[in-house]
Amino acid sequence: MRSVKASWGGPQLLAHVRHGDDMTQTSTQSPVSAAPGSQTLARGLHALQLVAAAKGGLTIQQVADDIGVHRTIAYRLLSTLAAYRLVAKAEDGRFRSAAGLAALGASFDNNIRELALPTLRGLADELGATVSLLIAEGDEQVAIAVIVPTRVSYQLSFHEGSRHPLDRGAAGIALLASMSPRPGERALVTEARTQGWVITHGEVEPNTYGLAVPVHRPPTSPHTCINLISHREDVVLHGREAAIAAAQRLSAVLS
Repeated sequence: MRSVKASWGGPQLLAHVRHGDDMTQTSTQSPVSAAPGSQTLARGLHALQLVAAAKGGLTIQQVADDIGVHRTIAYRLLSTLAAYRLVAKAEDGRFRSAAGLAALGASFDNNIRELALPTLRGLADELGATVSLLIAEGDEQVAIAVIVPTRVSYQLSFHEGSRHPLDRGAAGIALLASMSPRPGERALVTEARTQGWVITHGEVEPNTYGLAVPVHRPPTSPHTCINLISHREDVVLHGREAAIAAAQRLSAVLS
């Protein structure tokens, strides 16, 4: 299986291309920047992100090095997180995610990710393309679920938690289309609001097609959409009706 995976922003950037057993990977971390009064909180949250992203766990020294603090400070941060059951120290001395994170994750938007997974998985496997669920947060679009198809030889994907400006790409346009009209909005947004879907090409990733459909939800809920990405235009065009139907089913589930 060959896969291409890339992050579209956020605190952690990771891209890799896999073919057989060969893999090349690059990773970057954004620095913690916060007002002096919130520096400890920012460091603690950064430590939590680091541990949660490390499949094999992290030592105190690794966390200290990544954050750029003394080992003693890293120990205090991790001990506090462990007290709240967000991380746990294993027998090998490494800190890993703990059960407290599961409760926090389940509370996000009434467990929208878990509720949406069956619909997203069915659509991804039906079309043989990567399907994601995104919400609007301020002026950004955020991927809260990314599902790659099974039983295909090629996968195009990106990280859950990735962020990108709302004014770019099919997902951003679909999210804007689910909102009230804004002065000077793109013609594509107005068109998407009328027809209920939008297709773009190369707006986020070069040579990539995107298809997005708004998911209609109660007024107090975050604006949400289903997004399909592929390097093949025919896959996106063929998947339009299926994506619209999936968005309608998901709307019923989330209402």
